[in-house]
Amino acid sequence: MTTRPFDQNKANRASDPFHAPTAFPWPPLLYLGALAIAVLLQIFLPAPWFGRPLSDILFAVGCLLIVGVAALYISAISALRRAKTTIRPHAGATHLVTSGPFAISRNPLYLGNSVLMFAVGFVFGNAWFLLLGVLASIATNKLAVEPEERHLEARFGKAYRDYKKKVRRWI
Repeated sequence: MTTRPFDQNKANRASDPFHAPTAFPWPPLLYLGALAIAVLLQIFLPAPWFGRPLSDILFAVGCLLIVGVAALYISAISALRRAKTTIRPHAGATHLVTSGPFAISRNPLYLGNSVLMFAVGFVFGNAWFLLLGVLASIATNKLAVEPEERHLEARFGKAYRDYKKKVRRWI
């Protein structure tokens, strides 16, 4: 596992603008909101879905994706815990984690959230999950990923810039 510590004195300064990437935990709330809206839209404005056998295939794909997302979550959270850094999106990072799923995606948890939205849409035959999954991903990128990138670059400097060159933002 490759991690880099940060300057503890810098993080403790109240005037440090990079103490945390954001004050609000956007991603979990964005995806929960998108989920709720997708369910409500399906109740009040049902979207068309595919018939058999395609719906059966999409159901199976959705189930497999859910298993894959669970594995991704477990692996990413384990990597963060091994590095003794936070999993909370609104807390400052203490180490730059570049191993495990972070060697493939700089944002494996957000990637998992997005894939989960699509997977649930496939399982329940709800096209609203697909549209709202895309919108939640775009909002997450703007409200969480970009501020986190600024935070990590301020914290870890060249090490983070080198990591950005090697690993894509999502996949």
